[in-house]
Amino acid sequence: MDNLKDMKNSVEEIGHNAQGQTTGSYLKEGEDIAGTMEVIFSVNEEVGALAKALRLFESHKINLTHIESRPSKRNRDQYEFFVRFDPEAPGVKSALEALRSSAASVQVHSRDTTTENSDHDDTVPWFPRKIADLDRFANQILSYGSDLDSDHPGFTDAVYRARRKEFADIAFNYKHGQPIPRVEYTEQEINTWRKIFTELRKLFPTHACREHNYVFPLLMENCGFREDNIPQLEDVSNFLKDCTGFTLRPVAGLLSSRDFLAGLAFRVFHSTQYIRHYSKPMYTPEPDVCHELLGHAPLFADPSFAQFSQEIGLASLGAPDDFVMKLATLYWFTVEFGLCRQDGEVKAYGAGLLSSFGELQYCLTDKPDIRPFEPEKISVTKYPITEYQPIYFLADSFQDAKEKLRAWSHTIPRPFSVHYNPYTQSVEILDNKDHIVNLAANIKGDFDILVDALQKVKM
Repeated sequence: MDNLKDMKNSVEEIGHNAQGQTTGSYLKEGEDIAGTMEVIFSVNEEVGALAKALRLFESHKINLTHIESRPSKRNRDQYEFFVRFDPEAPGVKSALEALRSSAASVQVHSRDTTTENSDHDDTVPWFPRKIADLDRFANQILSYGSDLDSDHPGFTDAVYRARRKEFADIAFNYKHGQPIPRVEYTEQEINTWRKIFTELRKLFPTHACREHNYVFPLLMENCGFREDNIPQLEDVSNFLKDCTGFTLRPVAGLLSSRDFLAGLAFRVFHSTQYIRHYSKPMYTPEPDVCHELLGHAPLFADPSFAQFSQEIGLASLGAPDDFVMKLATLYWFTVEFGLCRQDGEVKAYGAGLLSSFGELQYCLTDKPDIRPFEPEKISVTKYPITEYQPIYFLADSFQDAKEKLRAWSHTIPRPFSVHYNPYTQSVEILDNKDHIVNLAANIKGDFDILVDALQKVKM
C-alpha cells in the first residue's frame, strides 16, 4: 500500500487472515509470516483517530500489508487495530515511538524474536493467542518430512520417500478448522501396523496404566483400532474432542519445543500421519502414526491427563527459552516416558513407552533408576534420545503431578499469567486488574453452581 487511501480501504478486509508459509523442500511458496512484525494498538473512539494513526505509518514510509479492526475488549470506548508490515523498514523504530505517544495502548509482535508488551518492562517471545494462530508455525518443522537422515531405515528407499512426501503435503496444506484428509494406507503399511499393534496389545493389560487400558477398547469400538486397519486421524481427533476437547492436527515432522508445547495449551496435539519403514517395524527414529495413536491418543481421552498436558503447554506461553527447555524436559519424562503408581504397582503412561514393545518391558524391571516426581529436578535432568532411558520419574497420580507442575510453573519469570478460554479457544492474558476481576467473576459463577449442586445432593 503506497498511500493513506489504500490503507483505509484495507480496513474493509476485516476477518481476512493471510496465511504465510516458509519456503523450503516440501513447503508451499508464499508470504513468510516469520519475517513480519505485527502491531496491535488501541485508539479512542473519536473522529479522525484511525486516520491519524494510519497517517503516522505513511509518514514513516511503512508499507502495511494487512489491517484488521474490532471493538476493544479492554475498553468499550476504544477500537483495536491489527497491522502487519516488514520489520526491516527504516522508519519502524521512530514510527512505533510516535504511535506509543498517541495511541491508548500498543503491543508489538515479531514472530521470530520477542513480543514487546506495552504494559511490561520485559520482552517475551511471541506466542499464539487463539487456536487459529497455530497455522502460523505448523509447517516450521525442524527435520524429516521426506528429507530423511542418512541413518534412517527408509533413506535409500525411493518409494518410501515419495510416500512420505504425500503425507508431508497433507500436513503442509492443512489449516485449522478443516477435516483431516483421510489416507488409504497400503497393504505393506498395514502389515507394519499389524506387527506393532499385536505385540503391544499383549503387554498393555499388565504394563499400561488403568487410564490407557480403559480407553483403548473404546478406541477399538469407535475409531477402527484393529490389527488390519490403521485408524484415521480425523476419527480419533473427533473421539478425543468428545472426551476432553483435545484434537489432533497433522504435522510433517518435528516442531521446535516452543511451538509444539504451544499447541498443547489449546488442547491440540500435532500428530504425524505416516508410518515407520517396514524393514524395522519395532524401531523408528522419529514419531510416527503408531507412536501417536497407540501411545498418545488413549491418554488424551482421560480428563486428568488432558489437563496435565495442557498445563505444560500453558506454562510455556511467553516463557524464556531456558524455561521452555525445562518444560520440554518435563514433557519428555512425563507425557513421553512417565511412570505412575497404581494399586501399589508401577505402570507406564508415557507414549514413548506405550508404543515401544522393548522399552515397555524394560521400564518396569529393576534395571533403570526410578526416581520420585519432583519437577525442579526433572526439568534439569539430561536424557538420551537413541537408547532406552536410564532414568524414569514416578508420579503418585496425574493429579499429584499436575499440582506439582503447577506449583513449579509459578517460578517461570514472565510478567503475566494466562488463562485458557474453552468457549473462544483463546488464551487470555492476565496482566491487569480488569482481566483478573473478570476471571474472578467467571470462577465465582462456577463456584456458585458447585455450592448449589452440593446442597441439592445433601437433600
